[in-house]
Amino acid sequence: MSASDFQLLVSDDWGDYQLLDSGDLRKLERFGKVRVNRPDPQAFWKPKAPVESWKADAVFAAKADDDDRGAWTFTGKQPPEDWPIGWNGLKLNARLAAFRHMGVFPEHSVHWRWAMEQVAAAKRPVKALNLFGYTGMMSLALAKAGAEVVHLDASPKSIAQGRENAALSGLEGAPIRWITDDAMKFVERELRRGSKYDVVVLDPPKFGRGPKNETWRFETDFPVLLDHVRAMMSDKPLFVIATVYAVRLSYIAVGQALAAAMDGGSVTAGEMAIRESAGRDVALPTGLFARWTPS
Repeated sequence: MSASDFQLLVSDDWGDYQLLDSGDLRKLERFGKVRVNRPDPQAFWKPKAPVESWKADAVFAAKADDDDRGAWTFTGKQPPEDWPIGWNGLKLNARLAAFRHMGVFPEHSVHWRWAMEQVAAAKRPVKALNLFGYTGMMSLALAKAGAEVVHLDASPKSIAQGRENAALSGLEGAPIRWITDDAMKFVERELRRGSKYDVVVLDPPKFGRGPKNETWRFETDFPVLLDHVRAMMSDKPLFVIATVYAVRLSYIAVGQALAAAMDGGSVTAGEMAIRESAGRDVALPTGLFARWTPS
């Protein structure tokens, strides 16, 4: 990898989502008609308007020294348990979830769109594996573009929400296998079976547990998983996408790890961000990514 391989991918293709303001370690967002005020440790500039003046339907009050743990509070009528929002013809249910989550990571739209373009341009059957797939937007994007998808997550709740999102999007009959399993165990079984994939997408956590209390630690398990991914790629692979959050790594480290595992081809790496819609040139960084293509 070289400096020229760096990219800043900015998500700016939503109608039902906006980053309205950010700063003082918080962000004000709109998911459909619901406005939420959440902590964000990277927003350490000054907001356009004082945080105290923000008008939000729900506010995540974090516990001391832990932005992820806390509880939602409401400034008026409590929003519904979930509500539909859309992106590029796909629909999903947004929700006020634990750990300040919303059921979707809006910045990933840059990967959904790119993946759809790659699958459509292949003009052949494509088999895709989406590991740590959460509530399924990447799987829905891949299926809409024509791929056969295996969607895996360790959380039964996320799998159920993925199925709901597929139904909302009119893709309940799409070729998507929804699997609750530990990612490493599943991939090792696939290797023994000789299964091959043209596309692999990974969004691993820093730390996690599988459905049978299996342990995932990014620093030790991610390089091993990348080696397994390389062994599962078909003779005509299309791409690999890895996204990474909450780890003390540079995008260079993630990109070089992917490049070393794939042993050839081309890797682009960088950061993901969401542009603020408050009329000023501010982009909120969200996570790291690396993409591999065979050439």
